Amino acid sequence: MSALFSPLTLRAVTLPNRIAMSPMCQYTAGPDGLPTDWHLVHLGARAVGGVGLVISEASAVRPEGRISPQDTGIWSGAHVDAWRPITAFLTAHGAVPAMQLAHAGFKASTYRPWAPERGGVPDSEGGWTPVSPGTAPFAPNYRTPTELDTAGIADVVEAFAAGATRAVDAGFAAVEIHAAHGYLLHEFLSPLTNQRTDEYGGDRAGRMRFTLEVARAVRAAVGADVPVLTRISSTDWVAGGWTVDDSVVLAAELARVGVDLIDTSSGGVSPAQQIPLGPGYQVPAAARIRREAGVPTGAVGLIVEPEHAEQIVADGGADLVLLGRELLRDPYWPLRAAAELGTTPSWPDQYLRAA
Repeated sequence: MSALFSPLTLRAVTLPNRIAMSPMCQYTAGPDGLPTDWHLVHLGARAVGGVGLVISEASAVRPEGRISPQDTGIWSGAHVDAWRPITAFLTAHGAVPAMQLAHAGFKASTYRPWAPERGGVPDSEGGWTPVSPGTAPFAPNYRTPTELDTAGIADVVEAFAAGATRAVDAGFAAVEIHAAHGYLLHEFLSPLTNQRTDEYGGDRAGRMRFTLEVARAVRAAVGADVPVLTRISSTDWVAGGWTVDDSVVLAAELARVGVDLIDTSSGGVSPAQQIPLGPGYQVPAAARIRREAGVPTGAVGLIVEPEHAEQIVADGGADLVLLGRELLRDPYWPLRAAAELGTTPSWPDQYLRAA
């Protein structure tokens, strides 16, 4: 029996396999962060292709939390209505839909990747002033943020909880808190970007406070049956930054307040990062967090071959394998992987002639 194609139960939800679609921004939202037909086809193709857990792109809990003006959101009832046809399609085709709840912090109000411009979008082009633990920008060409005060922090915590409630109302069966890649929660975690002296800064416990408050609020908002995942950057890949040691401690605390799986990524908070890229380069962090924090983990990062994904799960490197770029290249990767691993692919009836 293939480990990769065994089910995984998180609370009241059972994934049909251990393959997840990593959240990937499409920068194609309509006005006010509403998903479009592109999102239906993009996410729906992966459900048809056999992905067990389909995670939406980072969807902002506040308008100012979008990475770009073209990012999706979940800050209003209009977003609930726009997401419902998408989650219904995913569910109908056997996937578990999950929403990644996000706030971009000092990496907000930027141009989308294929724009001719780079860096921060000015107010005249629909941009806005981002927020952060302090007032230093991510990079010189990014916008200068406003320091988030304690009232602002409380507002963001409430926004994550409200966003989680809306996500469930929209048909998502699980939610993921985005605390990675240099976005707002990660900015508070990392000593590179958090030099605060109040209760949300200082030592590791202070820097973790915001993320843990968000996790508690989200867990309370969605109830006991809905899985809550959290994506973290396990290391900043910068001397003096956040480390895997820190991530083990954070993961244990997140599990204690009700997080069910740690989606283990890395980097993103500093342009000075030096990432040793290679197949499965983040798997050792996922394995260590799983072992030492006693919490299920997901592994992501240059996992492209079915045999490699199978080995990661079978050897206890992670409980879930998340694929990003490989699923952009091949939406039907799980069907191919099932055949290569000796498991019968679950082809849609409409495609049986190609099985």
